[in-house]
Amino acid sequence: MRGWPDGSPEAAAGSGVAPDRAEPHPSGRRLALVFGAVLAILAAVNVADKYGPHHTGLVAGPVVALALVLIARRAGLTWHDLGLSRRTLLPGLRYAVGAVAAVAVVYAIGAAIPATRVAFHDVRYHLHPGAALLTALVVVPFGTVLLEEVAFRGVLVGLVNRHRGATWASITSSVLFGLWHILPSLRLAQVNQAVGATLGSGTVGSVLAVVGAVGFTAVAGLLLCELRRRSGSLLAAAGLHWATNGLGLLIAAGLATTSLP
Repeated sequence: MRGWPDGSPEAAAGSGVAPDRAEPHPSGRRLALVFGAVLAILAAVNVADKYGPHHTGLVAGPVVALALVLIARRAGLTWHDLGLSRRTLLPGLRYAVGAVAAVAVVYAIGAAIPATRVAFHDVRYHLHPGAALLTALVVVPFGTVLLEEVAFRGVLVGLVNRHRGATWASITSSVLFGLWHILPSLRLAQVNQAVGATLGSGTVGSVLAVVGAVGFTAVAGLLLCELRRRSGSLLAAAGLHWATNGLGLLIAAGLATTSLP
């Protein structure tokens, strides 16, 4: 797998993208320490979001995302390493728009077919239209997508890529992204009709649902990493990430409101 530009003149020449500025590579020990600190911060946020006040992530997400970027920059990563370079903004935007359009088409087809429509029946998204729009356009992008993309496809990918290369960066980030979803998926078998009907809503079904959610999100993480690599920008991954969550929520809320059979 081709690596991400690292800000060096050689990397810029190979990628066709000018570097932000040449910086010495941070030591492996320093990267390991920063990596551990980032994981500790994310673990704390994950627990707080699950067991803290409602919409904790909406406040913590932007704050922690900014903190992680500052930590990564202090560790020596460039804006290219983080997928936040202005020079890749336009390619990232193109990928993001394409990803949103593709997901919209797939979801529309899925919602129109009775056999697949049940996948959108989730009690968490039985929301009033106004609340659904607020959640999809504010809570999801700022409370979920921003932090997860900065953390997993930005900082963690940048740190591992510097020390072990692009393949390990994608694998490590994606595995951690899967594990990040353990707590949010604990009640998945109870709240999602399709999951509950397939796996059951008891203890075994709940465990299988968590394992499935972790595996699915890890694979999704690989796709998001590839979008980020190809475009050079977090915008591409963020677009697909928001579309899968935000559009899915809107469709689920719409189906619940109209009571389609």
